[in-house]
Amino acid sequence: MVYTDGGCKGNPGPGGWAYIMRFGERYREAWGGKLQTTNNRMELTAVISALSFLKERIDAVRASCIRRNIPLPNWVGAPVRIFTDSKYVKNGISEWIDSWKKRGWKTTAKKTVLNRDLWETLDILCTELTPQFEWVEGHAGNPDNERCDTLVGQAVKELLQQVAPAVYHESEKEDTATDAPIQFD
Repeated sequence: MVYTDGGCKGNPGPGGWAYIMRFGERYREAWGGKLQTTNNRMELTAVISALSFLKERIDAVRASCIRRNIPLPNWVGAPVRIFTDSKYVKNGISEWIDSWKKRGWKTTAKKTVLNRDLWETLDILCTELTPQFEWVEGHAGNPDNERCDTLVGQAVKELLQQVAPAVYHESEKEDTATDAPIQFD
C-alpha cells in the first residue's frame, strides 16, 4: 500500500512530494522537493518516486534470489495499491493516458499534454508493476494521507531554508525486536 502527495507554495513555485509505503509491518517514507515546479509535477513525482523505489527493490531481490536459488519473498508479487488525493494523477493514469498516446500526446482540445515527460515515466513503471490507483480525499483525516501532506510541507520548508535546487530524504521504520532497519527484501 502506497500513499502519495505533492504540493507547491505558489503554483508554480517551490514544491514538495512525499510517499509512504507499507507492507505488513514494513514501513517506509520518503520526501523531496524542487525550488521551481508545479503542484501537478510534484503529485506525479511522488508516485514515480515510490514506484521507482519499489521496482529497484524488486529487481534487486529477484536477482539475489535467482543467484542464491531461493524463492522470492511474498511481497515481491503482492498487489500494489496507490492512494492519491490527486484526481489529475488518478484520472490521468487510469482514464486519459491511452487516449493521449493515441493522439500523439495531445489532449482532446489538441493541446500538448502537460508534464509529458513524467507521464511517460509513470506509464513505463505502471506497465511493469501494474499498480491499482485509488483516489482518497485530501485533508479528511486519513493518517497516511495526512502524514504525506506534512512531509510535503516539510520538504518545501527544508528547500526554502537551504535555498537549494532540490532536497531528498527517506527513512524506514525500525524493527522494535532487533533495532535494525526493516528492509524491503
